Amino acid sequence: MTKYVTLHDDQQPRKQSICILGSTGSIGTQALDVIAQHPDRYEVYCLTANNSVEKLAAQARQFNPAAVVIANEHHYEDLQAALSDRPDIKVYAGKKALEEIVTAGPIDTVLASMVGFAGLVPTINAIKAGKKICLANKETLVVAGELILSLVAKYHVSLLPVDSEHSAIFQCLVGEDRNEVDKILLTCSGGPFRLYTHEQLEHVTAADALKHPTWDMGAKITIDSASLMNKGFEVMEAKWLFGVPADKIQVLIHPQSIVHSGVQFMDGAVKAQLGVPDMRLPIQYAFSFPERLPLNGDRLDLFKAQKLEFFEPDTKKFECLALAYEAIRQGGNMPCILNAANEVANAAFRQGRCSFLGMADVIRKTMEQTTFDKNPDLDTYLQTDKEAREIARHFLEGAL
Repeated sequence: MTKYVTLHDDQQPRKQSICILGSTGSIGTQALDVIAQHPDRYEVYCLTANNSVEKLAAQARQFNPAAVVIANEHHYEDLQAALSDRPDIKVYAGKKALEEIVTAGPIDTVLASMVGFAGLVPTINAIKAGKKICLANKETLVVAGELILSLVAKYHVSLLPVDSEHSAIFQCLVGEDRNEVDKILLTCSGGPFRLYTHEQLEHVTAADALKHPTWDMGAKITIDSASLMNKGFEVMEAKWLFGVPADKIQVLIHPQSIVHSGVQFMDGAVKAQLGVPDMRLPIQYAFSFPERLPLNGDRLDLFKAQKLEFFEPDTKKFECLALAYEAIRQGGNMPCILNAANEVANAAFRQGRCSFLGMADVIRKTMEQTTFDKNPDLDTYLQTDKEAREIARHFLEGAL
Protein backbone atom coordinates (compact mmCIF):
# COMPACT_ATOMS: atom_id res chain seq x y z
CA MET A 1 0.00 0.00 0.00
CA THR A 2 1.19 3.53 -0.73
CA LYS A 3 2.95 5.21 2.18
CA TYR A 4 1.90 8.68 3.22
CA VAL A 5 2.63 11.34 5.81
CA THR A 6 -0.07 12.63 8.14
CA LEU A 7 -0.37 16.42 7.95
CA HIS A 8 -0.86 18.63 10.96
CA ASP A 9 -3.79 21.04 10.93
CA ASP A 10 -1.54 23.99 10.09
CA GLN A 11 0.13 22.23 7.17
CA GLN A 12 -1.16 22.46 3.63
CA PRO A 13 -0.20 19.88 0.99
CA ARG A 14 1.44 21.17 -2.16
CA LYS A 15 -0.99 21.44 -5.04
CA GLN A 16 -1.05 18.47 -7.39
CA SER A 17 -0.38 19.56 -10.94
CA ILE A 18 -2.62 17.42 -13.15
CA CYS A 19 -2.58 16.52 -16.84
CA ILE A 20 -5.91 15.21 -18.13
CA LEU A 21 -5.72 13.02 -21.22
CA GLY A 22 -9.21 13.29 -22.70
CA SER A 23 -10.49 16.31 -20.81
CA THR A 24 -13.59 16.84 -22.97
CA GLY A 25 -14.99 13.35 -22.40
CA SER A 26 -17.23 12.18 -19.59
CA ILE A 27 -14.41 11.33 -17.16
CA GLY A 28 -12.41 14.43 -18.06
CA THR A 29 -15.27 16.85 -17.49
CA GLN A 30 -16.13 15.25 -14.14
CA ALA A 31 -12.47 15.37 -13.12
CA LEU A 32 -12.46 19.10 -13.82
CA ASP A 33 -15.48 19.47 -11.55
CA VAL A 34 -13.51 17.71 -8.78
CA ILE A 35 -10.57 20.05 -9.38
CA ALA A 36 -12.88 23.07 -9.29
CA GLN A 37 -14.20 21.95 -5.89
CA HIS A 38 -10.65 21.81 -4.48
CA PRO A 39 -8.62 24.70 -5.96
CA ASP A 40 -6.37 24.60 -2.90
CA ARG A 41 -5.39 21.00 -3.70
CA TYR A 42 -5.29 20.70 -7.48
CA GLU A 43 -4.28 22.72 -10.53
CA VAL A 44 -4.41 21.86 -14.21
CA TYR A 45 -1.16 21.74 -16.16
CA CYS A 46 -2.44 20.32 -19.45
CA LEU A 47 -5.74 19.42 -21.10
CA THR A 48 -6.05 17.26 -24.21
CA ALA A 49 -8.79 16.28 -26.64
CA ASN A 50 -9.09 14.57 -29.99
CA ASN A 51 -11.56 16.72 -31.94
CA SER A 52 -13.56 18.90 -29.52
CA VAL A 53 -11.97 22.28 -30.22
CA GLU A 54 -14.66 24.54 -28.75
CA LYS A 55 -15.03 22.51 -25.57
CA LEU A 56 -11.27 22.27 -25.07
CA ALA A 57 -10.87 26.02 -25.57
CA ALA A 58 -13.66 26.73 -23.07
CA GLN A 59 -12.03 24.43 -20.51
CA ALA A 60 -8.67 26.15 -21.07
CA ARG A 61 -10.23 29.56 -20.42
CA GLN A 62 -11.74 28.33 -17.15
CA PHE A 63 -8.79 26.35 -15.76
CA ASN A 64 -5.79 28.23 -17.22
CA PRO A 65 -3.52 25.29 -18.04
CA ALA A 66 0.03 25.82 -19.21
CA ALA A 67 -0.73 23.82 -22.35
CA VAL A 68 -3.49 22.23 -24.42
CA VAL A 69 -3.12 19.48 -27.01
CA ILE A 70 -5.52 18.64 -29.82
CA ALA A 71 -4.66 15.17 -31.12
CA ASN A 72 -6.22 15.73 -34.54
CA GLU A 73 -3.71 17.99 -36.29
CA HIS A 74 -6.38 19.28 -38.68
CA HIS A 75 -7.88 21.26 -35.77
CA TYR A 76 -4.63 22.97 -34.75
CA GLU A 77 -5.32 26.31 -36.43
CA ASP A 78 -8.90 26.40 -35.11
CA LEU A 79 -7.68 25.84 -31.55
CA GLN A 80 -4.95 28.42 -31.96
CA ALA A 81 -7.50 30.95 -33.18
CA ALA A 82 -9.89 30.14 -30.32
CA LEU A 83 -7.11 30.88 -27.80
CA SER A 84 -5.34 33.65 -29.74
CA ASP A 85 -5.94 36.12 -26.90
CA ARG A 86 -4.36 33.72 -24.37
CA PRO A 87 -0.66 33.60 -25.28
CA ASP A 88 0.08 32.17 -21.83
CA ILE A 89 -1.58 28.88 -22.90
CA LYS A 90 0.66 26.93 -25.28
CA VAL A 91 -1.21 25.14 -28.06
CA TYR A 92 0.08 21.86 -29.50
CA ALA A 93 -1.33 19.30 -31.92
CA GLY A 94 -0.76 15.75 -33.07
CA LYS A 95 -0.08 12.28 -31.72
CA LYS A 96 3.58 13.04 -30.94
CA ALA A 97 2.69 16.12 -28.87
CA LEU A 98 0.16 14.05 -26.95
CA GLU A 99 2.75 11.39 -26.19
CA GLU A 100 5.36 13.95 -25.10
CA ILE A 101 3.31 16.40 -23.01
CA VAL A 102 2.83 13.83 -20.22
CA THR A 103 6.57 13.94 -19.48
CA ALA A 104 6.59 17.68 -18.66
CA GLY A 105 8.46 18.36 -15.42
CA PRO A 106 5.73 20.25 -13.49
CA ILE A 107 3.18 17.43 -13.88
CA ASP A 108 2.59 15.31 -10.76
CA THR A 109 -0.43 13.30 -11.87
CA VAL A 110 -1.73 12.07 -15.22
CA LEU A 111 -5.41 11.17 -15.49
CA ALA A 112 -5.51 8.72 -18.39
CA SER A 113 -9.09 9.08 -19.57
CA MET A 114 -8.65 8.80 -23.33
CA VAL A 115 -10.81 6.09 -24.87
CA GLY A 116 -9.27 3.05 -26.52
CA PHE A 117 -5.83 1.92 -27.68
CA ALA A 118 -4.73 5.51 -28.28
CA GLY A 119 -4.16 5.92 -24.53
CA LEU A 120 -1.47 3.22 -24.34
CA VAL A 121 1.70 5.04 -25.42
CA PRO A 122 0.97 8.31 -23.55
CA THR A 123 0.36 6.28 -20.38
CA ILE A 124 3.61 4.36 -20.84
CA ASN A 125 5.51 7.63 -21.35
CA ALA A 126 3.93 9.09 -18.21
CA ILE A 127 4.99 6.03 -16.19
CA LYS A 128 8.56 6.29 -17.49
CA ALA A 129 8.55 9.97 -16.48
CA GLY A 130 7.65 8.98 -12.91
CA LYS A 131 4.14 10.44 -12.85
CA LYS A 132 1.33 9.21 -10.63
CA ILE A 133 -1.18 7.47 -12.92
CA CYS A 134 -4.93 7.70 -12.32
CA LEU A 135 -6.17 5.13 -14.80
CA ALA A 136 -9.57 5.45 -16.45
CA ASN A 137 -8.35 4.06 -19.79
CA LYS A 138 -9.00 0.36 -19.18
CA GLU A 139 -7.70 -0.59 -22.63
CA THR A 140 -4.16 0.17 -21.43
CA LEU A 141 -4.27 -2.82 -19.06
CA VAL A 142 -6.42 -4.91 -21.41
CA VAL A 143 -3.87 -4.61 -24.21
CA ALA A 144 -0.61 -4.59 -22.27
CA GLY A 145 -1.26 -5.38 -18.62
CA GLU A 146 1.96 -7.32 -18.00
CA LEU A 147 4.09 -4.61 -19.64
CA ILE A 148 2.35 -1.81 -17.73
CA LEU A 149 2.79 -3.48 -14.35
CA SER A 150 6.46 -4.19 -15.01
CA LEU A 151 7.00 -0.52 -15.88
CA VAL A 152 5.09 0.62 -12.79
CA ALA A 153 7.41 -1.53 -10.65
CA LYS A 154 10.54 -0.42 -12.50
CA TYR A 155 9.81 3.30 -12.22
CA HIS A 156 8.24 3.12 -8.73
CA VAL A 157 5.07 5.02 -9.65
CA SER A 158 1.59 4.86 -8.15
CA LEU A 159 -1.13 3.35 -10.37
CA LEU A 160 -4.60 4.12 -9.00
CA PRO A 161 -7.87 2.89 -10.55
CA VAL A 162 -10.58 5.33 -11.62
CA ASP A 163 -13.18 2.91 -13.01
CA SER A 164 -15.97 2.80 -10.42
CA GLU A 165 -15.73 -0.97 -10.02
CA HIS A 166 -11.97 -1.09 -9.61
CA SER A 167 -11.99 1.89 -7.29
CA ALA A 168 -14.57 0.02 -5.20
CA ILE A 169 -12.37 -3.08 -5.07
CA PHE A 170 -9.35 -0.94 -4.20
CA GLN A 171 -11.28 0.73 -1.38
CA CYS A 172 -12.29 -2.68 -0.04
CA LEU A 173 -8.66 -3.84 -0.05
CA VAL A 174 -7.25 -0.85 1.82
CA GLY A 175 -5.93 -2.18 5.13
CA GLU A 176 -6.16 -5.80 3.99
CA ASP A 177 -2.56 -6.14 2.74
CA ARG A 178 -1.84 -9.48 4.40
CA ASN A 179 -5.25 -11.05 3.94
CA GLU A 180 -5.76 -13.38 1.01
CA VAL A 181 -8.58 -12.68 -1.43
CA ASP A 182 -10.89 -15.60 -2.15
CA LYS A 183 -12.93 -13.90 -4.85
CA ILE A 184 -13.49 -10.50 -6.45
CA LEU A 185 -17.14 -9.59 -6.99
CA LEU A 186 -17.30 -7.38 -10.08
CA THR A 187 -20.71 -5.78 -10.52
CA CYS A 188 -22.38 -4.75 -13.74
CA SER A 189 -25.69 -3.00 -14.42
CA GLY A 190 -26.45 -5.36 -17.30
CA GLY A 191 -27.05 -2.46 -19.67
CA PRO A 192 -30.31 -1.64 -21.47
CA PHE A 193 -30.76 -5.13 -22.99
CA ARG A 194 -30.48 -7.27 -19.87
CA LEU A 195 -33.99 -8.72 -20.26
CA TYR A 196 -34.02 -8.90 -24.07
CA THR A 197 -34.32 -12.23 -25.88
CA HIS A 198 -31.82 -13.28 -28.53
CA GLU A 199 -34.46 -12.51 -31.18
CA GLN A 200 -34.98 -9.00 -29.80
CA LEU A 201 -31.23 -8.35 -29.79
CA GLU A 202 -31.15 -9.02 -33.54
CA HIS A 203 -33.04 -5.76 -34.13
CA VAL A 204 -31.67 -3.28 -31.58
CA THR A 205 -30.03 -0.08 -32.80
CA ALA A 206 -27.19 2.09 -31.55
CA ALA A 207 -29.76 4.61 -30.33
CA ASP A 208 -31.32 1.85 -28.20
CA ALA A 209 -27.93 0.78 -26.84
CA LEU A 210 -26.94 4.33 -25.89
CA LYS A 211 -29.81 4.53 -23.38
CA HIS A 212 -27.87 3.28 -20.39
CA PRO A 213 -30.14 2.77 -17.37
CA THR A 214 -27.86 4.16 -14.64
CA TRP A 215 -24.56 5.65 -15.90
CA ASP A 216 -23.80 8.65 -18.11
CA MET A 217 -20.80 7.66 -20.22
CA GLY A 218 -19.30 8.29 -23.64
CA ALA A 219 -20.79 6.54 -26.68
CA LYS A 220 -18.07 3.90 -27.14
CA ILE A 221 -18.08 2.79 -23.51
CA THR A 222 -21.90 2.81 -23.37
CA ILE A 223 -22.04 0.41 -26.34
CA ASP A 224 -19.40 -1.78 -24.69
CA SER A 225 -21.53 -1.78 -21.56
CA ALA A 226 -24.59 -2.89 -23.54
CA SER A 227 -22.67 -5.80 -25.11
CA LEU A 228 -20.94 -6.66 -21.79
CA MET A 229 -17.56 -6.29 -23.52
CA ASN A 230 -16.85 -3.51 -21.06
CA LYS A 231 -17.23 -6.01 -18.23
CA GLY A 232 -14.88 -8.40 -19.99
CA PHE A 233 -12.32 -5.62 -20.18
CA GLU A 234 -12.85 -4.92 -16.49
CA VAL A 235 -12.18 -8.57 -15.61
CA MET A 236 -8.82 -8.19 -17.36
CA GLU A 237 -8.18 -4.87 -15.63
CA ALA A 238 -8.96 -6.41 -12.21
CA LYS A 239 -6.68 -9.35 -12.95
CA TRP A 240 -3.71 -7.05 -13.45
CA LEU A 241 -4.52 -4.43 -10.83
CA PHE A 242 -5.14 -6.85 -7.98
CA GLY A 243 -3.16 -9.94 -8.96
CA VAL A 244 -6.21 -12.21 -8.90
CA PRO A 245 -6.69 -14.86 -11.63
CA ALA A 246 -9.73 -14.51 -13.88
CA ASP A 247 -11.36 -17.65 -12.46
CA LYS A 248 -11.56 -15.85 -9.10
CA ILE A 249 -13.29 -12.79 -10.58
CA GLN A 250 -17.07 -13.23 -10.57
CA VAL A 251 -19.24 -10.94 -12.68
CA LEU A 252 -22.58 -10.06 -11.05
CA ILE A 253 -25.42 -8.35 -12.91
CA HIS A 254 -26.63 -5.69 -10.46
CA PRO A 255 -29.24 -3.47 -12.17
CA GLN A 256 -29.44 -0.87 -9.40
CA SER A 257 -25.72 0.13 -9.69
CA ILE A 258 -25.52 0.80 -5.94
CA VAL A 259 -22.98 -1.89 -5.00
CA HIS A 260 -20.03 -0.85 -7.14
CA SER A 261 -18.05 -4.06 -6.47
CA GLY A 262 -16.72 -6.07 -3.57
CA VAL A 263 -14.20 -8.56 -2.27
CA GLN A 264 -14.74 -11.94 -0.59
CA PHE A 265 -11.93 -13.00 1.73
CA MET A 266 -10.76 -16.48 2.71
CA ASP A 267 -12.88 -16.51 5.87
CA GLY A 268 -16.04 -15.84 3.85
CA ALA A 269 -16.34 -12.19 4.87
CA VAL A 270 -17.43 -9.86 2.06
CA LYS A 271 -16.59 -6.15 1.88
CA ALA A 272 -18.36 -4.01 -0.69
CA GLN A 273 -18.40 -0.32 -1.59
CA LEU A 274 -21.82 1.30 -2.05
CA GLY A 275 -22.86 4.69 -3.32
CA VAL A 276 -24.89 6.58 -5.88
CA PRO A 277 -23.70 6.27 -9.50
CA ASP A 278 -21.30 9.25 -9.61
CA MET A 279 -17.90 8.95 -11.28
CA ARG A 280 -16.59 11.99 -9.44
CA LEU A 281 -16.17 9.91 -6.27
CA PRO A 282 -13.67 7.39 -7.75
CA ILE A 283 -11.92 10.19 -9.64
CA GLN A 284 -11.46 12.22 -6.47
CA TYR A 285 -10.40 9.16 -4.46
CA ALA A 286 -7.65 8.45 -7.00
CA PHE A 287 -6.48 12.07 -6.79
CA SER A 288 -6.61 12.30 -2.99
CA PHE A 289 -5.76 8.78 -1.76
CA PRO A 290 -5.30 7.98 1.07
CA GLU A 291 -7.39 10.97 2.14
CA ARG A 292 -11.13 11.37 1.62
CA LEU A 293 -12.06 14.95 0.78
CA PRO A 294 -15.51 16.58 0.82
CA LEU A 295 -17.42 16.16 -2.45
CA ASN A 296 -20.60 17.97 -3.42
CA GLY A 297 -23.24 15.63 -4.76
CA ASP A 298 -26.02 13.20 -3.95
CA ARG A 299 -25.68 10.74 -1.08
CA LEU A 300 -26.96 7.18 -0.87
CA ASP A 301 -30.13 7.05 1.22
CA LEU A 302 -30.51 3.46 2.37
CA PHE A 303 -34.06 4.14 3.54
CA LYS A 304 -35.02 5.03 -0.02
CA ALA A 305 -32.69 2.65 -1.83
CA GLN A 306 -34.21 0.11 -4.19
CA LYS A 307 -34.09 -3.61 -3.49
CA LEU A 308 -30.61 -4.85 -4.36
CA GLU A 309 -30.64 -7.64 -6.97
CA PHE A 310 -27.84 -9.80 -8.37
CA PHE A 311 -27.93 -12.17 -11.36
CA GLU A 312 -25.48 -14.30 -13.32
CA PRO A 313 -24.60 -12.93 -16.80
CA ASP A 314 -25.82 -14.85 -19.85
CA THR A 315 -22.64 -15.37 -21.89
CA LYS A 316 -24.52 -17.12 -24.69
CA LYS A 317 -26.73 -14.10 -25.25
CA PHE A 318 -23.86 -11.67 -24.60
CA GLU A 319 -21.02 -13.48 -26.35
CA CYS A 320 -18.59 -10.56 -26.02
CA LEU A 321 -18.09 -11.39 -22.34
CA ALA A 322 -17.30 -15.01 -23.23
CA LEU A 323 -14.81 -13.83 -25.88
CA ALA A 324 -13.08 -11.68 -23.28
CA TYR A 325 -12.64 -14.67 -20.97
CA GLU A 326 -11.28 -16.65 -23.93
CA ALA A 327 -8.76 -13.88 -24.65
CA ILE A 328 -7.66 -14.01 -21.00
CA ARG A 329 -7.26 -17.80 -21.23
CA GLN A 330 -5.05 -17.57 -24.33
CA GLY A 331 -3.03 -14.62 -23.01
CA GLY A 332 -0.17 -13.19 -25.07
CA ASN A 333 -1.41 -10.59 -27.55
CA MET A 334 -4.94 -12.05 -27.73
CA PRO A 335 -6.44 -9.34 -25.46
CA CYS A 336 -4.87 -6.78 -27.81
CA ILE A 337 -6.55 -8.51 -30.76
CA LEU A 338 -9.86 -8.57 -28.88
CA ASN A 339 -9.63 -4.85 -28.11
CA ALA A 340 -8.72 -3.80 -31.66
CA ALA A 341 -11.53 -5.86 -33.19
CA ASN A 342 -13.99 -4.50 -30.64
CA GLU A 343 -13.05 -0.88 -31.37
CA VAL A 344 -13.71 -1.47 -35.08
CA ALA A 345 -16.96 -3.40 -34.49
CA ASN A 346 -18.21 -0.90 -31.90
CA ALA A 347 -17.67 2.02 -34.30
CA ALA A 348 -19.38 0.11 -37.12
CA PHE A 349 -22.42 -0.59 -34.92
CA ARG A 350 -22.68 3.08 -33.97
CA GLN A 351 -22.53 3.95 -37.68
CA GLY A 352 -25.20 1.40 -38.66
CA ARG A 353 -22.76 -0.84 -40.55
CA CYS A 354 -22.96 -3.77 -38.16
CA SER A 355 -25.72 -5.36 -36.10
CA PHE A 356 -25.54 -5.64 -32.31
CA LEU A 357 -25.00 -9.40 -32.39
CA GLY A 358 -22.72 -8.99 -35.41
CA MET A 359 -20.12 -7.26 -33.23
CA ALA A 360 -19.30 -10.57 -31.53
CA ASP A 361 -19.03 -12.27 -34.93
CA VAL A 362 -16.47 -9.69 -36.10
CA ILE A 363 -14.46 -10.02 -32.90
CA ARG A 364 -14.48 -13.84 -32.90
CA LYS A 365 -13.38 -14.04 -36.55
CA THR A 366 -10.62 -11.49 -35.97
CA MET A 367 -9.36 -13.46 -32.96
CA GLU A 368 -9.19 -16.56 -35.15
CA GLN A 369 -7.26 -14.95 -38.00
CA THR A 370 -4.86 -12.41 -36.46
CA THR A 371 -1.27 -13.51 -35.81
CA PHE A 372 -0.92 -14.80 -32.25
CA ASP A 373 2.18 -14.03 -30.16
CA LYS A 374 2.56 -15.63 -26.74
CA ASN A 375 5.29 -13.22 -25.55
CA PRO A 376 4.57 -9.77 -27.00
CA ASP A 377 6.50 -6.55 -26.44
CA LEU A 378 5.37 -2.99 -27.20
CA ASP A 379 6.28 -3.27 -30.89
CA THR A 380 4.24 -6.48 -31.08
CA TYR A 381 1.24 -4.75 -29.53
CA LEU A 382 1.46 -1.89 -32.01
CA GLN A 383 1.71 -4.29 -34.96
CA THR A 384 -1.03 -6.55 -33.58
CA ASP A 385 -3.40 -3.61 -33.16
CA LYS A 386 -2.82 -2.56 -36.78
CA GLU A 387 -3.23 -6.09 -38.18
CA ALA A 388 -6.35 -6.88 -36.14
CA ARG A 389 -8.06 -3.65 -37.18
CA GLU A 390 -7.41 -4.42 -40.85
CA ILE A 391 -8.81 -7.94 -40.51
CA ALA A 392 -11.89 -6.68 -38.63
CA ARG A 393 -12.53 -4.01 -41.29
CA HIS A 394 -12.19 -6.55 -44.11
CA PHE A 395 -14.60 -8.86 -42.33
CA LEU A 396 -17.12 -6.01 -41.99
CA GLU A 397 -16.78 -5.29 -45.68
CA GLY A 398 -17.43 -8.95 -46.53
CA ALA A 399 -13.90 -9.54 -47.79
CA LEU A 400 -13.25 -12.55 -45.54
